[in-house]
Amino acid sequence: MDRIGVGLVGTGFMGKCHAMAFGAVKAVFGDVPHIDRVALCDVDTSHAKLKASEFGFARATANWRDVLADPAIHLISITSPNGMHREMAVAALEAGKHVWCEKPMALTLADAEAMTAAAAKAKGQVTALGYAYLRNPALQYAKQLIGEGAIGEVFDFRGSVDEDYMADPSLPWSWRLTRRDAGLGTLGDLTCHLVSLAHELMGEISSLCAMADVVHGKRPVAGESGKLARVENDDIAHAVVRFRSGARGVLSSSRIAHGRKNGLRIEVHGSKGMLWLDNERMNELNLYVAEGPAAARGFRRILSSPAHPAYGKLCPAPGHGLGFNELKVIELAEILRGIQGEPSNQIDFARGLGIEKIIHAFAQSSMARAWVDIA
Repeated sequence: MDRIGVGLVGTGFMGKCHAMAFGAVKAVFGDVPHIDRVALCDVDTSHAKLKASEFGFARATANWRDVLADPAIHLISITSPNGMHREMAVAALEAGKHVWCEKPMALTLADAEAMTAAAAKAKGQVTALGYAYLRNPALQYAKQLIGEGAIGEVFDFRGSVDEDYMADPSLPWSWRLTRRDAGLGTLGDLTCHLVSLAHELMGEISSLCAMADVVHGKRPVAGESGKLARVENDDIAHAVVRFRSGARGVLSSSRIAHGRKNGLRIEVHGSKGMLWLDNERMNELNLYVAEGPAAARGFRRILSSPAHPAYGKLCPAPGHGLGFNELKVIELAEILRGIQGEPSNQIDFARGLGIEKIIHAFAQSSMARAWVDIA
């Protein structure tokens, strides 16, 4: 296809990220189709019109089904609240559209399975989930080094993902803290990213033993002095995991970690060395190889550069660095290649379901206080 019409549902943080990616992807990756920004949807009509003007969309609507009905639209971006993902994604696939849906995939594992089943029945439509951190050139170079045996046989993965957006106990309660409307807590918001990186570098997790806890059990209700409401979903989640390869790992996550903003950090240990990456410094990969005189050994800091695929499409200068929004552009390019029938590494619904199984296994293991095998 020379041109692809897109429709965007949702105009918040991730909606704006998608909109910026639509505007930039052709300039960055010249070999992808032109993007026609056809329609944008938000629940408030006036807000939708404002954002359509700002984001460069031709028209606005308050009814997301109008976007699905438009024959000029081929790809639907879903950046709505989690509880709407299943209905919108299934309807979009049934309408013959490609789907780019933000994570977490859905509120429940059953919803994620239904979305995967709908994708399997679709006639050539591409599905993708918003795991942009996988597109980091430094992360992909780490994967390359592991595959080349640079650190030997890998046997241990250690990962953490911490943010502090709910660290203050006095922050007000919201619907995002309920299981009915938001689903899982830090597991659905943060841990899924960590799992995606673990799967990318180590292969799939086969079993785990976890704990997932609410730490700040009640929060004040905004505008109602003295009233508190219960927090239902997890603030913290940790697990010991076993990979199908036989390697082991530790995964930890928190949305109440003071001072952490995007503390997505991974370490991979092997028989000849180790590597680590911290997304708060996402353009730096740190590599240790156990070779040479002991006195001269140490970590090597590798700065992202055009030598690492995709980086050079965005910036010709080493060390200048990419940001989160640039990763969304790379992610979109992968999706467009998939739509064109070319090799693509996007996380489709089938792969995304594997991540969903892990985060829901965290919750299951924590409740049962037992190891859980992943089917």
